[in-house]
Amino acid sequence: MNPLKVTCALIVRHNTLLVVQRSSTMPLPGMWEFPGGKVEEGESYEECIVREIKEELHLDLSIVRGLSPTLWHYPDKSIELIPFIGSIPEDQSPLLREHSALMWATIEELHALPLAPADLPVLETFEEIAAFLLLE
Repeated sequence: MNPLKVTCALIVRHNTLLVVQRSSTMPLPGMWEFPGGKVEEGESYEECIVREIKEELHLDLSIVRGLSPTLWHYPDKSIELIPFIGSIPEDQSPLLREHSALMWATIEELHALPLAPADLPVLETFEEIAAFLLLE
C-alpha cells in the first residue's frame, strides 16, 4: 500500500511556531500537530500546503523552503509527511475551522506538548536547521 501524501507547514512568527490541536472527531484526538493536509490528485505539494492553510486557518501562506519528507507508519496507514517552512502576513491571525485549539509555541514548549508522532521528526529537522542558522 502506498503511503498517503500529506503536507504540513511550520509557520514561523516571532520565534514561535503555529501548532493546532486535533479535535475529538479526528484520528489522534487531542494531539497537537503542524497544520496541513492531504495532497489532492494533480496538485503539487506547494499548491496543497497553500490551499490547506487557507482552508483550515484562513491564512495566506508564503513558502520559505521545503524540508525533507518523512515516512511514518501508523497502525492503520502509512503517511509521507512533506513539511514546509512558511510565513504569513503580520496582519493575519489564524481562524480555526477544523481543529479544537491553536497555539504559537516555542521549540521548548513544543517538546512539552503531545505532538502527533509523525510531526516529531519534522520538529527535529526544524531544530537542526534553526541551530545551524543561529551559528551563521
